[in-house]
Amino acid sequence: MRYPAALLLTLLWAVVRSSAADRPPNIVVVFFDDLGWGDLGAFGASRIRTPHLDRLAAQGTRFTSFYVAQPVCSASRAALLTGCYANRIGIHGALFPGAPTGLHAGETTLSEVLRARGYATGMVGKWHLGSQPQFLPVRHGFDDYLGLPYSNDMWPSHPTAKPGSYPPLPLIDWDRVVETQPDQRFLTERYTRRAVDFIDRHRDFPFFLYVAHSMPHVPLHVSRRRQNRSAAGVYGDVVEELDESVGVLLEALRRNGLEDNTWVVVTSDNGPWLSYGNHAGSAGPFREGKGTVYEGGIRVPCIMRWPGHIPAGRSCDAPLMTIDLLPTIARQVGASLPEKRIDGHDVWPVLNGTGPGPERTYWFYYLQNQLQAVRQGRWKLILPHAVGVLEGRPGGKDGRPEAYTQTRMGLALYDLESDPGETRNRSDRNPRVLRRLLREVELARQELGDSLAGRSGFGTREPGRAEP
Repeated sequence: MRYPAALLLTLLWAVVRSSAADRPPNIVVVFFDDLGWGDLGAFGASRIRTPHLDRLAAQGTRFTSFYVAQPVCSASRAALLTGCYANRIGIHGALFPGAPTGLHAGETTLSEVLRARGYATGMVGKWHLGSQPQFLPVRHGFDDYLGLPYSNDMWPSHPTAKPGSYPPLPLIDWDRVVETQPDQRFLTERYTRRAVDFIDRHRDFPFFLYVAHSMPHVPLHVSRRRQNRSAAGVYGDVVEELDESVGVLLEALRRNGLEDNTWVVVTSDNGPWLSYGNHAGSAGPFREGKGTVYEGGIRVPCIMRWPGHIPAGRSCDAPLMTIDLLPTIARQVGASLPEKRIDGHDVWPVLNGTGPGPERTYWFYYLQNQLQAVRQGRWKLILPHAVGVLEGRPGGKDGRPEAYTQTRMGLALYDLESDPGETRNRSDRNPRVLRRLLREVELARQELGDSLAGRSGFGTREPGRAEP
C-alpha cells in the first residue's frame, strides 16, 4: 500500500520526537528583491517604517557585513540555494523568460538537503533559476510552490520593454500556470497567505519555507490599503507592506507554538537598483548599488533569529555570505552536505557569537564569469573592469531609469573598516596586503576562471539545459 508523502513524514516525526524540543528547527528564509542595506529601520532607515523587522532584529542578530555572491537576481539566488558561487554551477547574470539554461538537476539545493533529513519544503515567490518546466522549484526539492518563474519586470507592459520582448507573466502553482499577468498589487499578499497556509499545514513536523518576494523590484506595486502611507513614497509603501508580511509570518509561527524552534533568516538578493531613483532603495553609507561589486551592490541587510541559539540584540560585523547558509544549516540539523563541491563554510560560531569562525576570502564575480573583486578581513581589492555607475546622481523618476555612466575601474585596495564607502585607494601604502590578495585572485582564477583575464577554471560545472 502506498501512503501520501505528508502522512509518511507525519508518522516519521511522530516516532522520533517526544517533544518539540527534540525536533530540529524549522527554517524560514525570507529573500527580498533589490532591498538596499539602508532600507530597514534597524539598519538606519528614517523615512520607512519597519517595526516587525526591527523587532526581529532586537530579538536576534543584525549581520552588517553580509554579502551576496553576485549583485544580480539569478546568480544571487543560485548561490543562496546551493552554497556555491553561481559561476561554479554555470549560472551567470539574470536568466530571461524562455532561456534554454537553468539550475542543473545534478546540483543539490538547500531544500533537497533538508528534505533528505525529513523536512517538508515549500516556496513562494520569485524563482528565477530557469523558467522551463524541468527547472522549476518542484524539480529542485520543493514540495510546494506558488510564484513567478522570473522577475516581475519581465512582462510586456513594463515601461522599458520593447514590443514583443517578453511573454505574458505567468503565476505558477506547483508546476502549472494558473494565471497570466496577475495583478501585481496583490502579489505580496498572495505570497503571504500561501506561506502562512504552509506553516499551518506543517506545524507538526520540521519544515523549510523559502519566501522570495518579488518586491521591491521595479515595477513597484502595493495593495490599495497600503498606498500613500509612507514618507518615502511608493517605494516606502512597498517596503512597509513587506515588513507587514514578515509580521504576519512571525505571528503564524507564534500562534502555532513554533517561535522558539524556528530559525528565521531575512535578507536581500542584491543592493538597490539605483538607476530607478525614487523607485529604488538606499545602500546606506556604501558606494553604488545593484550591478556593481562595490559594497552597495553586494552588501545587504541580514537579520537572523533563533531564540536560545542566536543571541538577541546583537550586531555582528564579521564578513559572511549567502553561500555559508547551506553548510551551516545542514550541520545544525544533522543533514548531509551535497556530494559535489560547494564553496560555503559552516559559520555557526559567528552566528551564535562563540567564535570568529574560519578565516575567509570571498570572491565576487559578475556578468559572464568576470572576477571583479575579493574581500579578506578588513581589506577589499577591486580588479580592473568596466562598470556602469551613477556617481551620486539621483537616478530616474516614477518607474523610468536613469542611464548609467559607463566607466573603467582600475586596481584599487580599500580598508573597509576605516573607509566603508570605498573612497581611498590604499594599494600603494599596503604592498603586502596587495600581494596577499592577488594570490587569492590567482586561486580564484585557477578554480573558477576569469573571462577578463582569458582564464578557464578547472572547478566549474555546466548549467542545466532544456530539451531542444
